[in-house]
Amino acid sequence: MVIQKFVILLIPILLIGQILQAQNSGQPAADSSVQKTAVKDSVKKHDPRIATRRSAILPGWGQAYNKQYWKIPLAYGIIAIPVGTYIFNNNTYKKLKFAYEARYKQAQGDPSDVPFIDPELTGLSIDNLINYRNAYRRDRDYSVLFFLLAWGFQVVDATVFAHLKEFDVSNNLSMQLRPRLDPISRNAGLSLTFQLRSKSGKSREAR
Repeated sequence: MVIQKFVILLIPILLIGQILQAQNSGQPAADSSVQKTAVKDSVKKHDPRIATRRSAILPGWGQAYNKQYWKIPLAYGIIAIPVGTYIFNNNTYKKLKFAYEARYKQAQGDPSDVPFIDPELTGLSIDNLINYRNAYRRDRDYSVLFFLLAWGFQVVDATVFAHLKEFDVSNNLSMQLRPRLDPISRNAGLSLTFQLRSKSGKSREAR
């Protein structure tokens, strides 16, 4: 009788212990999965569109987003060159334009603006003034074009390298040289294949 009572009292205790143990053993796994999900959500994916927009707004901002800070001085350097040439060409164009107009007015009998001609341009004739004026105006317009190209170049640079951050650029890259037969021309050749592996594990081939 004593043994039976002891067994009857022991069974509920064992059941309660099993339930508590199961709950305790399952809780860390749930917490771990929640933590992993939270960490995964907190890590923002590198978006090339953000790099493109930032570069288009401010030179070097996209490179900073890509964490390529050493490119920021280069971005401003390639933009500063056409800006400097534009300022120089525009100032010289204005001097030549004024000198031409002053000489033209002098030919019409009004020499009032001649003393204000730049000393470096006083020895030029009207024909020379016209030729130099047109040349500097053309170079000034080219400077605007080069400025736009330089701005676009740093935007493209930020966009391309933002896309490359999605790929593995370590020593795991593979390059293969394969024989190739053109089915149309029936000519044999070789194809060079690069296998790019993204950081998510997906691989792509480029030929």
